[in-house]
Amino acid sequence: MTARIVLCTCPDAPTALRLAHTLVDERLAACVNTIGGVASTYRWNGEVHVDDEVLLVIKTMADRFEAMQSRLVALHPYDVPEVLAIEPAGGAAPYLAWLERETRPE
Repeated sequence: MTARIVLCTCPDAPTALRLAHTLVDERLAACVNTIGGVASTYRWNGEVHVDDEVLLVIKTMADRFEAMQSRLVALHPYDVPEVLAIEPAGGAAPYLAWLERETRPE
């Protein structure tokens, strides 16, 4: 069983909470942390921007990543949403087992 931690920024808290709830409700993620107060500096269309955003830290399994990513991109308001998947080096066995159970399709 291989977990994935996925980072995704959102324009505001209502959007972040809606996305988080949908991903967990549809068993595409076991848990999503919503972190406010993120300042993002980035280049877009040839200009440097600085915006306040909300960061999602999405916990899922490798075999659910593609479906989760497709759903996240479909619902996200950005033209190019951030979706960065990280494979953790390890984790507590009971937590990883829970993560696997909660992302298993019903």
